[in-house]
Amino acid sequence: MAIESTNGWLDESELSVEDDAQIEEYELISTPNDFNVSTIFNFINRGSVKIPVFQRNYVWDIRRASKLIESIILGLPVPQVFLYEEGMNRFLVIDGQQRLLTIYFFMKGRFPKKHGRAEFRRIFSGTPAEVDEFLADDNYFQPFKLSFAKFPDGRKNKFSGMTYEGLGEYKDAFELKPLRNIIVKQVRPADDDSSIFEMFNRLNTGGSNLQAQEIRTSLYHSKFMESLFLMNESPRWRQLTGSPNADPRMKDIEVILRAFALAQSVDKYSGSMTGFLNRFCKTAQKMTEVQVQKALETWGWFLRLTEGLPNNAFHLATSGRFSPLFFESVFAASVRLRDSRDDLALTSDKMTAIAASIGNFAQEGATKTKNVTGRYEATLAVLS
Repeated sequence: MAIESTNGWLDESELSVEDDAQIEEYELISTPNDFNVSTIFNFINRGSVKIPVFQRNYVWDIRRASKLIESIILGLPVPQVFLYEEGMNRFLVIDGQQRLLTIYFFMKGRFPKKHGRAEFRRIFSGTPAEVDEFLADDNYFQPFKLSFAKFPDGRKNKFSGMTYEGLGEYKDAFELKPLRNIIVKQVRPADDDSSIFEMFNRLNTGGSNLQAQEIRTSLYHSKFMESLFLMNESPRWRQLTGSPNADPRMKDIEVILRAFALAQSVDKYSGSMTGFLNRFCKTAQKMTEVQVQKALETWGWFLRLTEGLPNNAFHLATSGRFSPLFFESVFAASVRLRDSRDDLALTSDKMTAIAASIGNFAQEGATKTKNVTGRYEATLAVLS
């Protein structure tokens, strides 16, 4: 499988999408609003505006956060925020999480320490009382005091050390500062949120704000989506990827998602990986607790199936990097054979044979229907 790779633990070129299929025609309502800072804080505080649980953690340091607060105080422009309307007075943050959380933390007077940020993501979906109790824990938070580098002549920024309660004459200007937000709601088709994904996917093309899987995870939040994060922490999976830590942009989550989607419905694949994954995620929102547990059990079963393989079993010989196409093909075929083959086993010889047999289906246009089904059928033939 001779595929050009980029830097990193996996071959990112295999996750790139060549979808040229015609998209649906949509009817959207897009409403600009200028909520002031105080109103936005109250919305977040009472849970009307939600930060999706499985977006990336809060990553800003105190200096960057202080710069945002200073910009608001001084009346400087702040990038707009995008919200998706889930229901009446219920909004999901699609773009702007770091900015909104910075405002929230500042007005709460607490700034998260690095080791508490992942835990806060979980607690934040709880009750206001639970959130406030966690914010008060000095093990995870510290007082939010504005911090800036000194000027070249040694002078300190006049806002250095200030807290929200200590803003004095600047407090009203801060609270009343309007922040532009765009609220988007899909009217038609009424049975999916595909236009929202399409819009933000295009909005972020060429940028570094949100990756496709980050958007997808936010829009299609479910118990199954939560389970993907548990799967991603599996020690054997981390060995197979060659990276001990989860990818901050959720590329590893996307690999697992693709594997499950193909295992369940590769016969329904129709040439658009984006649309295929979005439809699968929408269906997964209806999964029962039993079905989610079965998915977790299937993941554990497959990882045990790989225990006799070297850690780099799914890495390309040409680049030394993890191959999503290789992995998803073996996973999907193995799951399909699970009930009919008690003697199913993965050996180094079989992996070598699979890599050779799917090479012709892993070149240009890797997400075209003939290549996706070709890799699957070739892998199925070797394992059978």
